[in-house]
Amino acid sequence: MEHLNYRQAARQRAAGSKALAIVGVVASGNLEVLVERVLPEGECEIDIRTAAEGFGAVWQAVVADFVERRSPGGLKLSVNDGGARPDMVALRLAQAVRAIEGGRS
Repeated sequence: MEHLNYRQAARQRAAGSKALAIVGVVASGNLEVLVERVLPEGECEIDIRTAAEGFGAVWQAVVADFVERRSPGGLKLSVNDGGARPDMVALRLAQAVRAIEGGRS
């Protein structure tokens, strides 16, 4: 199991006031994301546990794109990966932010 952790600056705080949310399910080809509002508003942390080793550069690119697009300031996202493709990772991360902001996931 590989453990990756990325901490990045975010342009602004994620909207809403929910303390946490969870989306997805760990199963073949998918992942779950737990998102918690626990960091300063200008920071974002994404903590990843994955059985697919050696894809750190891909994860880093997906995370950087996600943070740039969504600006999830104040959020820690914990990812449990079951072998998801990068497009599914991006989708679940976006769903998690939407869920904690109070929207439907």
